[in-house]
Amino acid sequence: MKTLVWVEHEGGELKDATLAAVTAASKLGEVHLLVAGQDVGGVAEQAAKIAGVGKVHVADDAAYAHGLAENVAPLIAKLMDDHDAFLAPATTTGKNIAPRVAAKLDVMQISDILSVESEDTFTRPIYAGNAIATVKSSDAKKVITVRGTAFDNAASEGGSATVEAVSGPADAGLSSFVGAEIAESERPELTSARIIVSGGRAFGSSDQFHALLDPLADKLGAGVGASRAAVDAGYAPNDYQVGQTGKIVAPELYIAIGISGAIQHLAGMKDSKTIVAINKDEDAPIFQVADLGLVGDLFKIVPELTGKL
Repeated sequence: MKTLVWVEHEGGELKDATLAAVTAASKLGEVHLLVAGQDVGGVAEQAAKIAGVGKVHVADDAAYAHGLAENVAPLIAKLMDDHDAFLAPATTTGKNIAPRVAAKLDVMQISDILSVESEDTFTRPIYAGNAIATVKSSDAKKVITVRGTAFDNAASEGGSATVEAVSGPADAGLSSFVGAEIAESERPELTSARIIVSGGRAFGSSDQFHALLDPLADKLGAGVGASRAAVDAGYAPNDYQVGQTGKIVAPELYIAIGISGAIQHLAGMKDSKTIVAINKDEDAPIFQVADLGLVGDLFKIVPELTGKL
């Protein structure tokens, strides 16, 4: 079985989400990668070094410069003539491309898989992660998105894949890139951070959210996250949101401060290796999933914790 994996990259660097997708693809058979973009020779070289990869297809064209799904999907559909399954990370980009590929191939997409049981059988979460469904597909071609936190990252070194240039349809003219507003931060990206400190609506304001959480995160070398309630209240930007409608994370340490633990939030972080919860409500649902819990006033506890680190 031949698999084709979408390589997610930005600024000339391959993203970790791709490595988890490679691990999932390796359980199905031979792994090929697709690097699409403009001036992506460096990314292709990185991709060729990933352990377990047999071939890297490179589509270097201005039409793919910004990864517009309307242009990329026809390219992937064409390459699927020689592949049995297409896998993409379950990221914003992957979720944008995969459904279009599935539609062009006239198959059902299998979303957000947690495991590969066999060549046609997979598990995926339903009901905000409260139940796990086993899905068997009879489609000749499989289109799959992979939850990165459910698979170990493939080794980024040690491979020696062949690199092959490919071409596809030109610009479809259905969409155009206008611009991007990218938040820059010296802190690690949430989806790859080893430690995450998250805050909820209990902080009361954006000023208090950052005044208390940022020093703690700096001491720990952690990424900063937020609940949906905190984001909706304007305490933190959208890219901080952890949860079913935000980012799915599984760091080694997740510290939830002033977060009650709604199902929507738990779905995004309950796979963390160690969960620490700080909340003044001893009956808060977050304590049901926490490994360590501290009941108390965050406005006293957080500064004290930061001071002792």
